[in-house]
Amino acid sequence: MTVGVVILVHNAFDRAEQVIRHWVKGGCPVAVHVDKNVDQKSHDEFVQALSDLNQVKFSKRHACEWGTWGIVAGTQSATTLLLTKFPQVRHVYLASGSCMPLRPVSELVAYLDSRPRTDFIESATTSEVPWTVGGLDAERFTLRFPFSWKANRRMFDGYVKLQRAVRFKRKVPAGLVPHMGSQWWCLTRQTLTAILQDPERENYDRYFKKVWIPDESYFQTLVRLYSGNIESRSLTLSKFDFQGKPHIFYDDHLQLLRRSDCFVARKIWPNATRLYKTFLTEDGSAMKGTEPNPGKIDRIFSKAVDRRTRGRPGLYMQSRYPNRDWENGVTSAPYSVFEGFSEVFENFEPWLAKVTGARVHGHLYAPDRVEFDGRQGSFSGALIDNPTLRDYNSQMFLTNLIWNTRGERQCFQFGPQDSQFISWMLATDPNANVSVISGAWAIKLFQSNKNFADIRQEAAHLDDGRICASPNGAAAIDR
Repeated sequence: MTVGVVILVHNAFDRAEQVIRHWVKGGCPVAVHVDKNVDQKSHDEFVQALSDLNQVKFSKRHACEWGTWGIVAGTQSATTLLLTKFPQVRHVYLASGSCMPLRPVSELVAYLDSRPRTDFIESATTSEVPWTVGGLDAERFTLRFPFSWKANRRMFDGYVKLQRAVRFKRKVPAGLVPHMGSQWWCLTRQTLTAILQDPERENYDRYFKKVWIPDESYFQTLVRLYSGNIESRSLTLSKFDFQGKPHIFYDDHLQLLRRSDCFVARKIWPNATRLYKTFLTEDGSAMKGTEPNPGKIDRIFSKAVDRRTRGRPGLYMQSRYPNRDWENGVTSAPYSVFEGFSEVFENFEPWLAKVTGARVHGHLYAPDRVEFDGRQGSFSGALIDNPTLRDYNSQMFLTNLIWNTRGERQCFQFGPQDSQFISWMLATDPNANVSVISGAWAIKLFQSNKNFADIRQEAAHLDDGRICASPNGAAAIDR
């Protein structure tokens, strides 16, 4: 008894050939399905390249498109061919041309030999596990999906809305409880022949042809009718991001893939030469004979998703920049704002710098210029003292200043005479530590040599909006 492999191929034929030869070298016969959308010349060249291998067979071709029935039809054809041509096959392992064995094939064969009646396939109802991404879970089984989500998105969405409006609901064939899971499974001959030779197969196929993404539900549902021993997991390592798109593995994922102890991984970048060179070997010492455990690297992927979706505090990412309040923290580090201190205390800035060791600026939002520490013309991060550029995006000016000086406390002066575009940010940023001497702005106004009427008018203007500290220490606006 042995393991047979069904491989679905649609591109990167040189890499697919390399993987197929590796499977055959390990003693596994292979049935290949080539997407009918692939041009005939590329198909014929691929067949010719593998013509020296008697254990490789090519099945009838079907047009495959993501989310449609063609992928299931291609899998059915290749599986039927494999079971017919190689009667010694006990387990059938479904893979793609971008899948790569991570452990010696002999280890997989030995692992399955010790579990001759076990089917490995993720199979769960939509209510059990929230795997679906895109808003369709139970509805994918009760609505019709004759249009491609990728090629005809408007028709797809419009037809879904129409069915919801008229409350259309398909009837699930009697005896079936829809299940979902990963497309990549490993099933026994007994289970597969029972599915493929079922008298009701025509009825089941007719139903699943209009199910959305049937390759993640067809075998996952029917296996529940026939298998006596299901392990609801895949032996193939496949990871998805928060949008439901598969992660692609590159050369720098080498050690990560080793740690997973999985037998196969997808999707491998076709140009990941180091990965292909490392794993496509029958060296028995390449991996230990341990139980596959993709959970060992889940923490790393969770951190990657968190970094992708939330980013680093105070660092604005292109993907979220147009969306207000999507940032992970307004600024990256605490900073101090002083209002009225430089007006009351002589030489306040150099004194504060000496006592605290912090970087103390003047009025960063002064109307005539940016008063950097020492009145420099430029500062960290290529920030310059031009008030026009500063006020073009006053919030990003401060965000950049704090980000580019991480590790050094920044302090600056602020008052009602400054540009007030930044006021709301200071009032809502938890990193802003605001200290205020109320009414200190009046000192310089009192000392000026202006007419009384002008002083009174300017005082009314400056008193209109002032920043002060709230009781909990956060900044607030006092009006």
